[in-house]
Amino acid sequence: MALHDTDLSLPPRLRQRIDQFFAGLGQGFNAYIERRSRMDEIEALNALSDEELLKRGIRRDDIPRYVFRDITGV
Repeated sequence: MALHDTDLSLPPRLRQRIDQFFAGLGQGFNAYIERRSRMDEIEALNALSDEELLKRGIRRDDIPRYVFRDITGV
């Protein structure tokens, strides 16, 4: 097993910019995963019949509002 020195002794300003880059990349990835998950839920609800939706207390027009209710507060 090889050992590598991970202390590159980068200037603080450069290290901060690199940290910001990877933090932004992570936030973008998290947003994508969250959006993809919600789109999957919208598609699944759209696949239900109106009768099945009513059993869940949802009207077809309200599917997006229902899926994003934690964000919209509705």
